[in-house]
Amino acid sequence: MVSNECAAASDPAAIASSNPARHHFRFHCPHIHLSSVFGDDWFALKAEAFARFFGTPFFLIAQTILVAAWIGANATGLVKFDLYPFILLNLAFSLQAAYAAPLILLAQTRQADRDKAHAEADALHREALASINEQRQILAAQQTTQLVALLQQNTTLTELTAELSKRIEALTLEMHAGFLRGASKG
Repeated sequence: MVSNECAAASDPAAIASSNPARHHFRFHCPHIHLSSVFGDDWFALKAEAFARFFGTPFFLIAQTILVAAWIGANATGLVKFDLYPFILLNLAFSLQAAYAAPLILLAQTRQADRDKAHAEADALHREALASINEQRQILAAQQTTQLVALLQQNTTLTELTAELSKRIEALTLEMHAGFLRGASKG
């Protein structure tokens, strides 16, 4: 899923036609080339799935029932292919452990590789967020400076308007008084 999105994101036409900010795997794309130590082939994937199956409750319950049936059948004499020290059962457990340990280590190594790639991608994401936050703070500071300048200009214009209004009022009163004096003489 990530590789498909990253392949689309590496296509210039796809980047131009879509919003890269909405591409939620964009920080994982640089790490997509990382393959695990054991590869991503069929065997590695099946081995990892098998190793994960060892830890499931279904496996533990099934194994417990199988071992109890094995011991019960051999201890009661129902079958006699693996009597009391249960050497064949011990051999089966040894064989299981011989294969389970490397498979579990394989799964852990693959998970560690994925965790490392995700941690690096998350670190890049946090750095990008910090950079965007810093840019927004700078923009907010610039806008605040512009608002202060505009408020100062508004205050200056308001004061100038008030002064001009007073002068207009004084001139109007002076002209009105002049007209009244001219009308009373004539």
